[in-house]
Amino acid sequence: MTQRALALGKDLVGLEHLSAEQIQVFLDTAEAFKEISERPIKKVPVLRGKTIVNLFFEPSTRTRISFEFAEKRLSADTVNIATTASSVAKGETLVDTARNLEAMRIDMVVVRHWASGAAKFLAERIRSNVINAGDGAHEHPTQGLLDLLTIRDHRGRVAGLNVCIVGDILHSRVARSNIWGLLKLGANVAVCSPKTLLPPGIADLGVTVLRRIEEAIEWADVLNVLRLQLERMQAGYVPSLREYNRVFGVSKVRLARAQREILILHPGPMNRGVEIDSDVADGPHSMILAQVTNGVAVRMAVLYLLAGGEPEKAEAAKTAEGA
Repeated sequence: MTQRALALGKDLVGLEHLSAEQIQVFLDTAEAFKEISERPIKKVPVLRGKTIVNLFFEPSTRTRISFEFAEKRLSADTVNIATTASSVAKGETLVDTARNLEAMRIDMVVVRHWASGAAKFLAERIRSNVINAGDGAHEHPTQGLLDLLTIRDHRGRVAGLNVCIVGDILHSRVARSNIWGLLKLGANVAVCSPKTLLPPGIADLGVTVLRRIEEAIEWADVLNVLRLQLERMQAGYVPSLREYNRVFGVSKVRLARAQREILILHPGPMNRGVEIDSDVADGPHSMILAQVTNGVAVRMAVLYLLAGGEPEKAEAAKTAEGA
């Protein structure tokens, strides 16, 4: 593996333009950091002295808190900015906000924004590292990485597995990061959704389109179930939530017909009784809480690597003085 292949760059704005080798570096480094979260004192000093700003223009619970845990476990100084209480609410632009923060000598910005491409736009205009925590319906790269890590943890590999993404593909940044990451690591990828919730040309990405949830369950080794993003819909995408559950909902009865054990993932938040039933979400094959745990390790790895940490020294960093 050459140094060129491992050059991760200044920012992480998506998985589309990463190589399989680069994705593996993130996953392997996350694996090295997982043990830190199991310690009585969950902290190492590898980012001591770094200042990281979490700049979220959309509501978030899991992603924001996961990044904050990751930053604190690496001993970074963390600043959380709620844009409704900042100058953004007065009309200040994204770039002006970031440049003013940069003038205070920050090192990294974790940004979530409602506009697709916002993270890349910002990364091209400031010197600090930029990490995309979700931009519009474009990408959510750390979610894609943690999903890959969860699959690898519980199946031992990603290559050759059949992974079906079920639900609201049209509005999902998680779906896009998953598709890019899974394909690069050699998985077979399918999507299953009502036609109204499929992006035009989705098959051109190299995925199979399955029309029925029963067909998806019969085919898949892994189901990644996405919620209906009702906040992004105007009207007319599905007849009703009850009808969606009847036709596309992942239920225990449907899974019982499968010929093999299927791994169940969901990026959250879940709409129980809509895209997924509670007995599936809380069932023995659900990896939903494992995804949350892996999210902290993945974000620790991303922060460490973008700050200049060397992949082969991640193990040593865990036992650094002051840990």
